[in-house]
Amino acid sequence: MNPDLQKLQPYPFQKLGALFREVNPNPDYRAISLSIGEPKHATPQFIRDALSDNLGGLANYPSTAGTDALRSTIANWLAVRYGIPAPNAATQILPVNGSREALFSFAQAVVDRSRNDPVVVCPNPFYQIYEGAAYLAGATPQFLNNLPENNFALNFSQLPDEIWQRTQLVYVCTPGNPTGRVMTQQEWETLFGMSDRHGFMIASDECYSEIYFAEKPLGALQAAQRAGRSDYRRLMMFSSLSKRSNVPGMRSGFVAGDAAAIEKFALYRTYHGSAMNPAVQAASIAAWNDEAHVAENRRMYREKIERVVGILKPAMPVTMPEAGFYLWLRTPVADTLYAQGLYRDYNVAVLPGSYLARSADGVNPGENFVRLALVASTEETIEAAQRIVEYSRKLSAPSR
Repeated sequence: MNPDLQKLQPYPFQKLGALFREVNPNPDYRAISLSIGEPKHATPQFIRDALSDNLGGLANYPSTAGTDALRSTIANWLAVRYGIPAPNAATQILPVNGSREALFSFAQAVVDRSRNDPVVVCPNPFYQIYEGAAYLAGATPQFLNNLPENNFALNFSQLPDEIWQRTQLVYVCTPGNPTGRVMTQQEWETLFGMSDRHGFMIASDECYSEIYFAEKPLGALQAAQRAGRSDYRRLMMFSSLSKRSNVPGMRSGFVAGDAAAIEKFALYRTYHGSAMNPAVQAASIAAWNDEAHVAENRRMYREKIERVVGILKPAMPVTMPEAGFYLWLRTPVADTLYAQGLYRDYNVAVLPGSYLARSADGVNPGENFVRLALVASTEETIEAAQRIVEYSRKLSAPSR
């Protein structure tokens, strides 16, 4: 077996399961889970209909590149959403089976193992796929801490020049998981300049881009256009229908950007066997062509988040995220103890922040934070917030 498999850490939810096995939840409360970021809003009926109406496509092998119709639909969506010229549907767009598998496999296609000790840079906290992709591509992951005192921005100076010289791929997540922060144009231009100097690829994970509450989040291709980089050199954006359209089980997304990188990635994926189901392609066209259901989805998340923030604010520091469906809450005790106690006393599951991060530069930036995924129903989410307030106040009450 590949010895690099031994470098993979247990997934955060495996760690959470082990943490919770040590306690029994209070049976006086119904179980509410805010731990996993799995969309729970209903899949729109028109997407379900498009999927079932095209099951005849199961009789055909799909191509890795997907249909012309799907790629053209995605190109048009990008043009309208970001106010940019439509990317070339034939050379700058590739459908993928959800952003997760594409984010992983992209590192396998990018990293050159023959170069001395290759590096993949990730934000910290981070989506664990980035780290696993780096290890299994034969690279060493390095982390950029997202800290509250820096408004959770990427601090590129955290890593020395010697590391940047060995860097072959940089993952960014914007809007960020778990903080909801959106990268600025200035940050993008700094990163573009570093990519030009050191020659690394940029993978921009934008799966939360359509869940926002004020301004539309800036995207990677949009930032590149503003910076005069219309060829999207060394840049790939990754997007998905899972959160936007409440279809996580459909496994549908796309990558867009550098045509030369798309060509090589498509070659890799042909051998990898990563062609999208034809019925899923038809349903994806329907989903990308409709914005009404996306606006309603945003409205439901905004209502939940605003109400939960209002409930939590008197008891603990909390602010509205720029985007996404997470709240990143500082805890009055160690994050693992907080999550375990909340589950034991109030039967609410949240994810310790330290499970989403690694120690880097002497700091684990997830320590003393928990992530709340506000994906349950409004009723359940509000009830969970009320229990969190009770638990937090109990922790802060003076002992007798």
